[in-house]
Amino acid sequence: MSSSLFPLDDATCRSLAEVHGTPCFAYSGAAATAQFASLHAVLPPRVRLAYAVKANPHPDLLARFASLGASFDCASIGELERVEALGLPPGRTFFAGPGKRKAELRRALAMGVRVQAEGFEDLARLDALADREVVVNLRVHPAFEVDEGNRIIGGSGPSAFGVDEEAVPALLDRAAGLRHVRIRGLHVFAASNQRDAAKLLAIHGAVLALAKRLSETEGLAFEQIDLGGGLGIPYAPDETPLDLKALGQGLSELLAKHPWFQGELILEPGRFLAGPCGTYLTRVVRIKVSRGTRFAILEGGINHLIRPLLTGQAFPVKAVGKGEGSLPYTLAGPLCTSLDRLGEVRLPELSAGDLLAFGTTGAYGLNEGMTHFLSHPVPPEIWVDGGP
Repeated sequence: MSSSLFPLDDATCRSLAEVHGTPCFAYSGAAATAQFASLHAVLPPRVRLAYAVKANPHPDLLARFASLGASFDCASIGELERVEALGLPPGRTFFAGPGKRKAELRRALAMGVRVQAEGFEDLARLDALADREVVVNLRVHPAFEVDEGNRIIGGSGPSAFGVDEEAVPALLDRAAGLRHVRIRGLHVFAASNQRDAAKLLAIHGAVLALAKRLSETEGLAFEQIDLGGGLGIPYAPDETPLDLKALGQGLSELLAKHPWFQGELILEPGRFLAGPCGTYLTRVVRIKVSRGTRFAILEGGINHLIRPLLTGQAFPVKAVGKGEGSLPYTLAGPLCTSLDRLGEVRLPELSAGDLLAFGTTGAYGLNEGMTHFLSHPVPPEIWVDGGP
């Protein structure tokens, strides 16, 4: 299987498993640095990268991205606190999420965070809490189709996120009476794990067109346009990586086509930046054949890696030290539920004690898993340094 899907070689995987035990997660600092640098290098100067903390909030990973110049997209008070611990100056943190409470908004104001307002309630609560002008971005749920392979965002139908595009004028009428809050940015999240640069750029073009309409019809002056995330990564050898050069060139062309906008664009990659740096290590507990199906029952399952259950796509996996193989296995975890499956894969012949490495698990791995179900121990997360 492609080595690009696995940031750590077999020798390192074996050493980590022996020292730290299994199951465990390991994150490669070198891989995280390389992924950030590859994206940053192709972007126009007016495009800012704001790492989506929900992908993986590990403190060493946040510190590495901060050292490389990243801003941060947070979606809870816990994520705000993790970013606050980095000691960044005001202006490098955004706060999104459809259910912000007063305490969270108060904390965001104290930190100098740019709030992505999801509706009038966010605007009114901020206005009541503030004693000075507060500049926010307004999240709009667009009328154009959202691009995603699975319903993670929710499509262009009814949504808990943002203000429906058609409802923006009425919201602005209500917001005109607020004392402190000023809308100076637009936030649209309209893609999920998209590896086609042309499709991403079509979405970005639609967002800029929406911003232009709102600017012309509603008189909004935008300092920022947040294009959201959605930059995809491969999870299998036959999946083509995102063409970063085409993405960067396309963003430059979009900015040139919209001379009315002189502010900055924001991208919120989470999966793209963190995913390739992660490896999940676990051992085979036993092999079972049941009515023609060969199961490999592992130490960990959806309590650590729930993405295969949610999306139907397995993480790439290899048997450490065993090379390629063609035997079909259903990978089952230790939980007392038939939902505990990590995919149907082909591997060499396995036996109890064999070490498996799941690649591309740096995003939506442990922090998304059903960690406390059945009270299995929480696996350690190991930072494997290898960068500046």
